[in-house]
Amino acid sequence: MKLLVSPINTEEAMSALNGGADVIDIKNPKEGSLGANFPWVIRDVKEAIEGKRPISAALGDFNFKPGTAALAAYGAASAGADYVKIGLYDVKTEDQALEMMTGIAESVKGMDIKVVACGYSDYERIDSIDPKLLPAIGEKAGVDLVMVDTGVKDGRSTFEFMNEEDLVEFVNDAHARGLETAIAGTIKFDDIPALKRIQPTIIGVRGIVCGGDRSTTIKQELVEKLKSEI
Repeated sequence: MKLLVSPINTEEAMSALNGGADVIDIKNPKEGSLGANFPWVIRDVKEAIEGKRPISAALGDFNFKPGTAALAAYGAASAGADYVKIGLYDVKTEDQALEMMTGIAESVKGMDIKVVACGYSDYERIDSIDPKLLPAIGEKAGVDLVMVDTGVKDGRSTFEFMNEEDLVEFVNDAHARGLETAIAGTIKFDDIPALKRIQPTIIGVRGIVCGGDRSTTIKQELVEKLKSEI
């Protein structure tokens, strides 16, 4: 399993890099679960880490705006992202999700970019699409990775909304379709044994390496601790 850590600026990105993160995922928590940061932050982080790790960029928690989403993906890729990651927050149907993800995949075609479709474990409380539908949708749309996160950041974990069996089903379905997988959403150190059994490609974190409060700062020693445990 790889470790994805989500910094908000270059200083945090260096803490993530030096702590052993495998993917540096630029986001802005002030704008939501997958809040988007500015293109110049992507460029600055890309320059600072000097190609030592791939860069991921969150595009936002989206409602059904396929054109806006495709343009955002193209912009993030042009700024230097290696992964573009969109949250299907207010996307309610399989047809809507397929149109969104197909457009994003097409927008970065030929750019050597990995496309990430993210659903939410707490989809019922935000009235969004069931993330277990994403592997089939992602395969049709031509994405590279499907992910589960929490849509509402109130301290409740993905494991409170999807049990281990649900997450194994999600991961195995995606892997059988040739897609990579990621699990995020208020991951705690106590969740590591379950994640080792589930075996996603990537574990995504922020709060746990900030000491439990995602609005504070990433601490290199906590990245090192988490990396050693996984």
